[in-house]
Amino acid sequence: MVVKGIIKKGEYYDSVTLMLVARDATALDGVKDAAVVMGTEQNKSILETSGLLLDMFKDASDSDLLIAVKAESEEAANKAFEKIEQLLKETRSKAKEAGEYMPKSLEGALEYMPDANMVIISVAGKYAGDEAMKALEHGLHVMLFSDNVPLNKEIELKKYARDNGLLVMGPDCGTAIINGAPLCFANVVERGNIGIVAASGTGLQEVSSVITNEGAGISQAIGTGGRDVKKDVGGIMFIEGMKALEEDPDTKYIVLVSKPPHPDVLKKVADLIKTQIKKPVVGIFLGGDPEVVKGAGAIPANTLEEAGLIAASLAKGKSLDEFKKLLEEREKEILAIADRESKNKKEGQKYVRGLYTGGTLCDEAMLLSRQIIGEVYGNAPLNPEYKLKDSWISQENTFVDLGEDEFTVGRPHPMIDFSLRNKKIIEEAKDPSVAVILLDVVLGYGSNMQPGDELAPAIKEAKELAAKDGRNITFVASITGTDKDPQDRSKVKKQLEDAGVIVMPSNAAAAKLSSYIVKNLGGAK
Repeated sequence: MVVKGIIKKGEYYDSVTLMLVARDATALDGVKDAAVVMGTEQNKSILETSGLLLDMFKDASDSDLLIAVKAESEEAANKAFEKIEQLLKETRSKAKEAGEYMPKSLEGALEYMPDANMVIISVAGKYAGDEAMKALEHGLHVMLFSDNVPLNKEIELKKYARDNGLLVMGPDCGTAIINGAPLCFANVVERGNIGIVAASGTGLQEVSSVITNEGAGISQAIGTGGRDVKKDVGGIMFIEGMKALEEDPDTKYIVLVSKPPHPDVLKKVADLIKTQIKKPVVGIFLGGDPEVVKGAGAIPANTLEEAGLIAASLAKGKSLDEFKKLLEEREKEILAIADRESKNKKEGQKYVRGLYTGGTLCDEAMLLSRQIIGEVYGNAPLNPEYKLKDSWISQENTFVDLGEDEFTVGRPHPMIDFSLRNKKIIEEAKDPSVAVILLDVVLGYGSNMQPGDELAPAIKEAKELAAKDGRNITFVASITGTDKDPQDRSKVKKQLEDAGVIVMPSNAAAAKLSSYIVKNLGGAK
């Protein structure tokens, strides 16, 4: 195995372009891994974790392009470099041929669109904060897609925004829906009277999709970035988002979505609900105490799906008893399927492997599974004692978040590029102790456009591989999305079912089914 690298001084490309180039290079015969990134300290750190940080890269600057290839031979590495060069040249040529006006500054963009009131920022975190402040000073709301923005800068931005009647969504905000427009990773949902404030991108997607699939709709969905509800930031934008929805005439119901906020932040949220929010509030703080939400006068939910069902019931004027009956019937159905699937396993098959692209969906699955089968291993486990020694090697019951940095160096996010997860599916199928493989499939803008077409062959190969050894692996999946998404939820559901996957109506239902199968097989702790 050889690892080779090239530095291209002063050549800048946007991160999406670089990730797509790296993906195509990694797919070449004989290439084990490839990274094409700008030479920021954060990227160098990620390269080091992946074994791709060469000595020649260590003094590179932020404006230098770093290309690293791990291959079976010098010849394979050189072919990868040739392919990368070709793809980068094609990218530049297409941009010139398009002849589109591409402003090189915020000021230039405002001259082109003087009526704009929001800016989406996606540049290196080192620079993103300053660009965001420029936008705020021009009176623009900000969606800060960039991550790695210094904490003190985030606090400064959000305090300025709060004091000037503006919103800062992010840093690391991947999802929002403003006035019906889905931004970045978001789904095509119905317009309606339910507003969402979320410190979780895939959490927002799951809840908003459930609401739409239940026949209700979204007024606004405000993402805050996950760090907002931590102690240091203090929930500044989570609070401002709630206030904005309270004042929004199109919003009649409010849903709050987050991992457990810091106790000080949760107290602020509870106090606001008690004193200023007059509209009905539904709260899901994954892993948090639902009694805190209930004590504030809000309606607590135990899962993301449940939060969406409660909100949809309120909006449609239905009794909450109806959704409770639905979930009770669902539980019976889950237990019946688990009983059936437990009977076709070979002796020794007893563990589940969750391969997730959505971090919050992975967290929810681990929380629900812990209630049924005990602690699970992972690269970002609930219990630090169950952190995998090597994130690439699963053990016993394991849930892996493939969106973590260690898996995304120089690659598109796994919601875009399925190649890494497809490889993991095949690897997990080789383990004779695996009984269930659990997947999330997240649709919407920004996500993979052909999820069914890309997953089905890997699932088929995994099933055939296991069958040669007399084993049957149960594939369970959930689909976060709607029929109006460009991928079409119903179409993807049929493709997965045709491939032999049990498609459950929510991430929560899929996690429960997988866990009950494992429990029946003796794989619980």
